[in-house]
Amino acid sequence: MVSVTLQIHISIPAIAMFLLKAWRSTAFSVYGYLNFTKAGFIEHSKKFNPGDMQTRIEGKNCIVTGANSGIGYATAQGLASRGATVYLVCRNKERGEAALSKIQSATGSQKVHLEVCDLSSVTEIKSFTSRFSTEDVPVHVLVNNAGSIEHNRVSTSERFELNFAVNVLGSYTMTELLLPLLEKAAPDARVITVSSGGMYTTPLTVDLQYTDSNFNGIEQYARNKRVQVALTEKWSEIYKDREIGFYSMHPGWAETPGVAKSLPGFSKSFSGKLRTSEEGADTVIWLALQPKEKLMSGEFYFDRAVAPKHLNFTATGGSHALIDSIVNSLRSMSSLSM
Repeated sequence: MVSVTLQIHISIPAIAMFLLKAWRSTAFSVYGYLNFTKAGFIEHSKKFNPGDMQTRIEGKNCIVTGANSGIGYATAQGLASRGATVYLVCRNKERGEAALSKIQSATGSQKVHLEVCDLSSVTEIKSFTSRFSTEDVPVHVLVNNAGSIEHNRVSTSERFELNFAVNVLGSYTMTELLLPLLEKAAPDARVITVSSGGMYTTPLTVDLQYTDSNFNGIEQYARNKRVQVALTEKWSEIYKDREIGFYSMHPGWAETPGVAKSLPGFSKSFSGKLRTSEEGADTVIWLALQPKEKLMSGEFYFDRAVAPKHLNFTATGGSHALIDSIVNSLRSMSSLSM
């Protein structure tokens, strides 16, 4: 009788968690299908103000990470076409040079530059930011776009789980180290972090490197994206007196080389229904162009509007209280001083 009772007590929480995860996945799938596809973009775009995208930004300096393809490439090209000086931060020199050449040709702008840096490496990020800082260039827009979806557990040379290293630790380190240059561009400075609707499926967790032996790359990616949204909130709070705006955003379900490679089944199932890279980048560019008084620092944006950070009845909202502990961990991992 004791063993039966014990088994019941153990299984009830497990069943509850299983049901909660199932509901989160279902809610995300339904909400996503109605909003994140190309059809969703077309519907939402009926409310867009075309004049919002006509702003010229000559004299402004923009850094875009992961800019050699997909949403990063479309963002960099969109900013360059509006007169900005754009720095492409890419891991692969050859692919970065190809993107640089294409953007210069498409926009007619020579104010586009390539910076080679592996966003999975804290050491390389420190080297890049140190080198870039010597030029004393004010940074008006930093777009944290570089992302990774690795299905198997892979450790970097610095012994961090790869997805986390790129999606969270890399973005955190890059942003923190560029704060002095962002302050030089204040009050117009802004940081835009490209998150994902996948974060709706999970609460915030302090298990940043997914220590569970049954590693799930898709779940880890969703966790990373949840951290990005909570971190954006925290940045807006910590640095509210520095006149830097912090925004996270969701590009929708876009057909990019990264999606095709990492999620081939999803890409095939939604063939013809996914957004283009340009449609995915639309809100990033919009956030970069708008007067800051029109925007709300710390918020999560989707299709040019503030979007909910949590879906109904998914029990993810309260988890954001963990962000202070996470920030302490990130600061320690990146060896940044207080």
